[in-house]
Amino acid sequence: MYICLCKGITDSQIQTAIEKGADYKALRDELGIATDCGQCGNSCKDMIKSNQGVQFYSASRS
Repeated sequence: MYICLCKGITDSQIQTAIEKGADYKALRDELGIATDCGQCGNSCKDMIKSNQGVQFYSASRS
């Protein structure tokens, strides 16, 4: 699914970048997220927050 219509960036591209350690600034710098109309910014922030919760949960169970 497209998250950023202006740049044609999909959720899987964003998720892959997040899994490799990208934060919001890196998503903006590397993919161009939220640099045109900005509508995708909140979706990206939500994806980052969701991923952080998964990492924290996994780390605390090890």
